Amino acid sequence: MERCWQWRFRLSDVTSDSLSQTRSAADAQLLLDSVAAQLRSKGERMSAPRRAVLTALATTAGHLSTEEVAAAVTQIAPKVHRTSVYRALAALSELGVVQHVHLGHGATAYHLTGDLGPHLHAQCRQCGSIIDLPPDLLVGVAERMGALHGFELDATHVALSGLCARCAAGESSIVHHHHTHSPIATKLH
Repeated sequence: MERCWQWRFRLSDVTSDSLSQTRSAADAQLLLDSVAAQLRSKGERMSAPRRAVLTALATTAGHLSTEEVAAAVTQIAPKVHRTSVYRALAALSELGVVQHVHLGHGATAYHLTGDLGPHLHAQCRQCGSIIDLPPDLLVGVAERMGALHGFELDATHVALSGLCARCAAGESSIVHHHHTHSPIATKLH
């Protein structure tokens, strides 16, 4: 397969005007190198779409919808097709580098797993903010479901629903966002 030179880019090409930086360029490059090594160990390669998706997620704060990932990738590597973004998200999710979580109303959000690994999420049903939760929070519930029903719970796959502290206190005026971000994260807008 011929290498497509038009899709090559450097992390330094990503401007802070276009994306909110959550990692330094050096940290993001370390992530890319680490994932490339993981891919090679599985007989795969770091394709331009995978690199672009990882760069978008590494340099953008929060939990991003598919559309937001695709928009960020377009800014980084305009020649990467949207279908390639979807395939890259799926492959990187299988590798465990990217986690996807299903939110209310059928939306899906993506983010890098980081040091925490796959973990739980809660989504405010009023303002739509997403809160990262410890991966072991529901271990007791999962064990009980297994003992009572023989059911293996995958709680990392969907967000728990409720009210964030701000909305519960009546402080939020935002209602039902379909794409959401961590409340401490900067939006890609």
